[in-house]
Amino acid sequence: MTYDRLVCANCAAPVNEGRCPVCRANRERLTQDNLFGQLNPMTLIALLAVLIAALALLAHQTA
Repeated sequence: MTYDRLVCANCAAPVNEGRCPVCRANRERLTQDNLFGQLNPMTLIALLAVLIAALALLAHQTA
């Protein structure tokens, strides 16, 4: 899950907007803990598609 969909319990605003100190602290924690925290879901899907294509090409060459 990406943090852009999370809602802060303190101010009831999206966490990615960072309106209050709690939002800003949680946003910082989530981006530090997650290796892919800076990537949006479409980028992750594109990387996955490239990986699958590379594996298919490798399997085709060995067969």
